[in-house]
Amino acid sequence: MEVTSLMLREVPTEERPRERMLQYGAGALSHAELLAIILRTGTVSESALRLASRILSESGGLRSLVDMSKDQLTQIKGIGDAKALQIMAGIELGRRIAKSTFSERVTIRSPKDIANLLSEDLRYLQKEHFVCLFLNTKNHVLAQETLSMGSLNASIVHPREGAPRCA
Repeated sequence: MEVTSLMLREVPTEERPRERMLQYGAGALSHAELLAIILRTGTVSESALRLASRILSESGGLRSLVDMSKDQLTQIKGIGDAKALQIMAGIELGRRIAKSTFSERVTIRSPKDIANLLSEDLRYLQKEHFVCLFLNTKNHVLAQETLSMGSLNASIVHPREGAPRCA
């Protein structure tokens, strides 16, 4: 769908993001259309779809949008506190959904299990984190603790760093 300067009320009903989502499902929508649905409204001078497209453009794309703070989002023309918080809430829901696929009792059988467990927590961090997983004799995760936070590309861990008490 091409984003123009038309207001959504001027766009044929079947081409509006909400209606397209109802008819074709969320997977058929562009990033801008999904973001427009989260925003709900645009501004006096531009539609929610146009605003969403501009947000993605100015932020550097969906991945960069994830790293933006409320203050950075409100620097974008047309985004106030409410819209910034709507975007941030949508991103946080996505993070929580991605993390919720694991049961409470995670068993570690391979490095891939560790990557699946920790990748959502670690992927958006700006610094290196040294995370320790504490396992029982059946390789069930008992605890997880960040022992060290370093710089952009290094983290120093001292051998005397203490382990948490596990129940």
